[in-house]
Amino acid sequence: MCSISHLLTLMVSPTNQIYGQGGRTSITGVEVGVAVSQAEKIWRVCTALGNIALACSYAQISIDIQDTLKSSPPENKVMKKANMIGISTMTIFFLMCGCLGYAAFGNDTRGNMLTGFGFYEPFWLVDLGNVMIVVHLVGAYQVLAQPVFRVVELWASMRWPKSEFTADSYLPLPRLFCTADEGKEQRQTREKGKVSAKVVMVTVLAMAMPFFNEMLALLGAIGFWPLGVYFPVEMYIAQKKIGKRTIRWFGLQILNFVCLIVSLAAGCGAIQGMNKALHTTKPFQFKE
Repeated sequence: MCSISHLLTLMVSPTNQIYGQGGRTSITGVEVGVAVSQAEKIWRVCTALGNIALACSYAQISIDIQDTLKSSPPENKVMKKANMIGISTMTIFFLMCGCLGYAAFGNDTRGNMLTGFGFYEPFWLVDLGNVMIVVHLVGAYQVLAQPVFRVVELWASMRWPKSEFTADSYLPLPRLFCTADEGKEQRQTREKGKVSAKVVMVTVLAMAMPFFNEMLALLGAIGFWPLGVYFPVEMYIAQKKIGKRTIRWFGLQILNFVCLIVSLAAGCGAIQGMNKALHTTKPFQFKE
């Protein structure tokens, strides 16, 4: 679904050119002084780094995926090949979306190419792309939201240890709901209620926030370095027993430091973008 949505997004760019609605472009990207200032362009670059970092969030579940593989052929070889194919495909798609999108819309390029540019022809192409995005995100949300739900549950159980709602996952039903031949008291899980409340909260917050790319960039900045770089690098060093102050150790630490700088820059760009959006827009206001 993700690949189909990206392909449809790529089709929008040449379609826009065919309809004669191309924007002004330059070899250096968005022109300074025409649409943005030098400082704003730097902030946008930082935000874009966060959006790219968010695409690496799959690393959080790659270990779980590896556990489901058969022992033959070796799991590490299969995952290495799968990661190579996935990262290469993702890089090609993102580069094409960025380059073709800018070629089609120029300085007016929006973060969401399917809805943010005021271009809705052909309708079937744009609508089909949005449908694919929704289908893709429904599955992705179920996977990526589980760690968040678990953290909230652990925090609530530690904050209110004596509460039956947080400590006990089951709710006893009244005897009225028990059949005559059932000698045991039936119990109903509360997990559905908890998860539903969290989903409603997240949905309301998402609707209230008048920004899109900035929030994605912030999430990418938060999760990229610790989960996608630091922990894997440290585990690799421990597994391979790489000695300190060796060439390989220095190389891995340089990679670690560079990715940390990228995460910090992306986080700063995202916070600056959200701060600007909060001063220029209102909650629940649609932002193009």
